[in-house]
Amino acid sequence: MQQTIIILLLLFTLTSCKKEKKPATVSQTKEININYAKGFKIFYYDTYKKIEVTSPWPEFDRKFTYILINKEAELPKETEYDAIIEIPVQKLVVTSTTHIPAIEALGVENALVGFPDTRYISSMKTRKNITEGKIKELGSNENINTEILVSLKPDMVVGFSINNANKTYETIKNSGIPVVYNGDWVEKTPLGKAEWIKFFAPFFNKEKEADSIFSEIEKEYLEAKKLASYAKEKPAVLSGAMFKDIWYLPAGDSWAATLFKDANAKYLWSDTEGTGSLSLSFESVLNKAKDADFWIGTSQHVSYNQLDDSNVHYSQFKAYQNKTAYTFSSTKGLTGGLLFYELAPNRPDLVLKDIIHILHPDILPDYQPYFYKPLE
Repeated sequence: MQQTIIILLLLFTLTSCKKEKKPATVSQTKEININYAKGFKIFYYDTYKKIEVTSPWPEFDRKFTYILINKEAELPKETEYDAIIEIPVQKLVVTSTTHIPAIEALGVENALVGFPDTRYISSMKTRKNITEGKIKELGSNENINTEILVSLKPDMVVGFSINNANKTYETIKNSGIPVVYNGDWVEKTPLGKAEWIKFFAPFFNKEKEADSIFSEIEKEYLEAKKLASYAKEKPAVLSGAMFKDIWYLPAGDSWAATLFKDANAKYLWSDTEGTGSLSLSFESVLNKAKDADFWIGTSQHVSYNQLDDSNVHYSQFKAYQNKTAYTFSSTKGLTGGLLFYELAPNRPDLVLKDIIHILHPDILPDYQPYFYKPLE
């Protein structure tokens, strides 16, 4: 009996000594400087980080708020948030190939445990992890295999969507796995897209690395742009190709059009509005670009024979006749994924140098193009 009383007293003493975990006060310390990207913001508080995503897709009229907190830290007194994620993240799923270069650059590619449509991934590092079974196939982004995904128990899923109608993400969230939306594809400028590496960094406490990586990309991009501005000639540029009965090419406010402008090119549709693609007839394109000096970005075509097979009238363009057409579709990963779609948004400095080398070869004479290659 006496021994029982002593044990009860000890338990009472130990319990009394424990302090209740009080919510942290919300005292903002600073906002991280984001210079080009418009779709997200990062805030630092005493005990946690906050990421706001304001443009996960076009015409989004509110914001997603994500709280990042260390495992032993006190929870913030936040009344509104869409997800709380413990950091550093150990296991994650991403849903777009554009997410791969960022996590590789930060050195956290081994945290990736699942991906939809793994065949589209071109990176050698990540392909090795796929081959070794470290990254599971999850179906397609429109129809993710949620059973496999949930079994992987990721700390979060980085989602990509064109609107708020993706029911699969709701299923994932209902299973207790946070879904964090990434809107890098909505950005209008090349450096804006690339700056989304800073979005990934806080989840892994890799902010210094992200700042260093982006600063180098920014420096290389701006230096190349400055060199291009010295070019005496401003070649006329055509882009895109036919799909069925429509010619799709970059609109004047698009990412691609900005690259042409920064490469000191005369992009023939630079005065049009829009950040996506224009849908034009063959006749209207031929009328405007028949004498264009260069054809940069021939869609899926990698040879002049393919152009002939697709449409015999392509031969009417000066760029076809002079063999000054270039494509990114011949630069592929081991399973056929196009490296341009994966890496180019993250490395606009390489894309810009490719274009400058094509248009102004005397400016970067020793540069070896990374994405764009002459048609065969």
